[in-house]
This record gives sequence, structure tokens and C-alpha cells, in this order.
Amino acid sequence: MNTLATLLALTCLFLLGSSRLLVSIRMVAFQGFLLGILPFFVSGSDHVGVAAIILSLASIGLKGFLLPKLLTRALFESGARREIEPFIGFGASMLSGVALLAVSSYIVNRLETTAQIGSSITLIAGFFMVFSGLFLLITRRKALTQTLGFLVLENGVFATGLSLGSEFSVFVELGILLDVFVGIFLMGIMLFHIDREFDHIDADRFNELSDLAFDASEDEEVSE
Repeated sequence: MNTLATLLALTCLFLLGSSRLLVSIRMVAFQGFLLGILPFFVSGSDHVGVAAIILSLASIGLKGFLLPKLLTRALFESGARREIEPFIGFGASMLSGVALLAVSSYIVNRLETTAQIGSSITLIAGFFMVFSGLFLLITRRKALTQTLGFLVLENGVFATGLSLGSEFSVFVELGILLDVFVGIFLMGIMLFHIDREFDHIDADRFNELSDLAFDASEDEEVSE
């Protein structure tokens, strides 16, 4: 289980330092596969059952195959291949990721004194994924990368719920999976329409849109 948590943390560091969108999508798909097999390694026999199997299959099917396929299709239709000029560079993003990992470890160490935690390493990875997802949402320009950030954020919530070992976590996560599927599906549709309308998927360029545009020639005629 600790090996899976370590791999999840490494995928987040890779996402923070990668500019290639297709590779990032495949890395998120790999995260979905790791999360799909994670329920079988959670300590305690109560987690291994029909509900855990359903959760595992749903995670692998949606996060490992279906959602990455939708995002890959949106990527090819948009023509974008790389994240260019993010608000925070890729080297600085990786350094920030190391800092976020340290913050996650500090939070878990504080939680261990007040709550029973099934796997501290997995919980650290879960918090780190949540922070990494938020970081991608805030610091990236491409709408597709921001969508990946949203998915990584939910993956972190998934891992955190499993590591805490709540008796209702399986049913909660199944509900979250449905919400994420709908959210990513809608984001894929939005990406397609954004690219078709504006010939790019740079979300920060929406700041240039204005409903106060006017014809300069008409303004000159009025002033005369």
C-alpha cells in the first residue's frame, strides 16, 4: 500500500513538472488505475467486499480509461500539445510540489495525534494530490490542464477517504465518481466549443473578452 501511495505522489510531481499534455493525461490515467487497486490494500477486512470491488472497477473504468479517452479526444481536436508559459514555471512548480508534500506530511503528523489513521503514507499522498490539483487549477493557462487538475484533486479526495477508513467512504466515493464523470464530460464539451469558437484553449485569454467593444470609425464620426 505504501508503494502505491509513493507512486501516486511521484505522478503528482511529474504532472507539476511536465508541459506535454498527452503525457499528463496518461499520467492521470495511471493514477486512476493505481486508485482502482488501492481499496484492496486498505487495512481491515471490512473494506474488501462487493462494494470495494464495485468501487475499484468504477475507478479503473472511469478514471483509468473513459475520462482519459475523452480528454485525449478533446486534446487532438484542439490541436494543442503543450502547456506554454504557465503562471508558474515547471521547475518552480516542482519545487512548490516538494513544499506541498512537506506540508501534507506536517498535516498528517498533526492528525495522527487526534485521530486513528489506517495508512499515514496514503493519507499524505491524498493530501498532496489535493494540493497538487489545486496548484494545477490555479497556475496553468490551458483549460485542458485545469481539467486535469480538477481530476487530480478528486483523486486526492478518493485516496484521503480510503486512508481514513470511514465506514461510509465506499458509498461516498461512488457518488463522487458519478459527479466527477459528469463534470469531466461537461468540461470536454466546453473544451470543444471553446476551441471551435476562439481557436485556442487558453483560459486566461478570456480576460480580453468585453461586451463594451465599439467601432472606432463610428466613434470618430460622432466626435466630428
